Amino acid sequence: MNLFDYTYFLIFFIICLGIIIGRIKVMDVSLDTSAVLFVALAFGHFGYVIPADFQKIGLILFVFTIGIQSGAGFFESFKEKSFGLFVTVAAIIGSGATTTYVVSRLFDIDIKLAVGLFAGALTSTPGLAAAIESAQSPLASIGYGIAYPVGIIGVILFVKILPKIMNVDLAREIMQEEAELQTKFPVFYKKTFIVENKNVDGKSIGELNIQSMTGAIVSMVNHGDDLLVPNRNVTIELQDYVEAVGTEESLNRIGLLLGKEVDIKLPLGSANDSKVIVVTNKEAVNKTIAQLQLQHLYNAVVAKVKRGAVEIEAGADTIIKFGDQLLIICAKEQMETVTSILGNEVKKLSETDFLPVAAGISLGILLGKINISFAGLELNLGLTGGVLLTALILNRIGKTGPIIWTLSSAGNQLLRKFGLFLFLSTVGTTAGSTLADTLLHSGFKLFGCALIIAMVPMLVGLIVGEYFFKLPFSRFLGALVGGMTSTPGLSAANTVSESDSVNLAYATVYPVALVLMIIAAQVLGGL
Repeated sequence: MNLFDYTYFLIFFIICLGIIIGRIKVMDVSLDTSAVLFVALAFGHFGYVIPADFQKIGLILFVFTIGIQSGAGFFESFKEKSFGLFVTVAAIIGSGATTTYVVSRLFDIDIKLAVGLFAGALTSTPGLAAAIESAQSPLASIGYGIAYPVGIIGVILFVKILPKIMNVDLAREIMQEEAELQTKFPVFYKKTFIVENKNVDGKSIGELNIQSMTGAIVSMVNHGDDLLVPNRNVTIELQDYVEAVGTEESLNRIGLLLGKEVDIKLPLGSANDSKVIVVTNKEAVNKTIAQLQLQHLYNAVVAKVKRGAVEIEAGADTIIKFGDQLLIICAKEQMETVTSILGNEVKKLSETDFLPVAAGISLGILLGKINISFAGLELNLGLTGGVLLTALILNRIGKTGPIIWTLSSAGNQLLRKFGLFLFLSTVGTTAGSTLADTLLHSGFKLFGCALIIAMVPMLVGLIVGEYFFKLPFSRFLGALVGGMTSTPGLSAANTVSESDSVNLAYATVYPVALVLMIIAAQVLGGL
């Protein structure tokens, strides 16, 4: 009995072998998860095929988890002053799609094969998923397999060579960009001031409106022998010590208001306590700090909010998200109550509730089936578009009643990879049966077309980003590799420029690039 005749064994064997091969590095470059596709193509060539239902299940899981992961970044990024980055990414993907169509016509390449070249040249697996769904052909997988290595190597070489060609002074660029990053993502400090301004003597924190006036948050007041957790009614007198948290700029303003900075650290006092609490209580999610009424009800100050690796301002209008870390200062007897309100059940961060996944996917499938009449045409989002759009919107909503539309990082990664592996193993075996004939008759032509499709978007991105918008070079590199959805390219960009703005730009544009790639691939595949 041939074990490969059992579908379940074949799937997991292909995945296992693909993961092992994907971890092999040559000159610090690996195939990573795409190795599963190449292994599946080989099995398909020898006549092994995995049923198409596994492809759809994998596609649904993969696309949904991408949307849930990217939703916040996709919508929030439009609030940032990053117009140049977005136009650069749109130019990269738009020019790639246009080049693909032109190349397919000039060299008489089936558009179903060409759209796979497009997804591979821009190293976009979500693009491949959309291409296969819209084209309804295994040819897209073959095109992806041919173009993917070209895309990886092309991006890495382009990133490595470009600074030398342009004679960029990276040291000077990094200094300028770090100054800009400091403005965009300021560092928060804690300082102590002695009250010397007679105009504030005897006035309460509420009367002085300190947070609105300065942007800093008062975290402690030393009044005589008393250490007070501040609230609106706490009065400030001359020679009091006031501890505040804020940016360098906001702390300078509070110094002008109160008095000079002193090199003193105020103790919490025997009656007070401070604690970092992780928000895991569903009832606290999506509420502002003011709506939680922690200070009003429990005299508790939210001194800092940390979301991921970034600290954000703990203002009254700051909306609390699941997993935020809050630095709380309050009386010891109130700390337990405040902790229970916010949750602090760290175990929940690693748990995966499958209800939001099942409900979200069901909604996405239904949305994708809805037909829209436009200019005499019947259009629908399809499986990929419906599930992706639903996931993006649900992540933006954040919470509906008791359901939180997010996944733990570990849970998201596991489901995403499992879905991707199912998808790649299925489409690979389906495409493998025609791979040899395609390479035999059109191999060199397809490799050449893949190189054109990979190079033109990068050149267009260079013109738009560097010469039209004059983006700082490190930020442009991040936008370039983000637009090409290339993780190996990001690694190469980090070796070229050590500025954090490479990673920041990549993280800013990557969700947008994913969505645009899926849209472009669907349009091309439907031509």
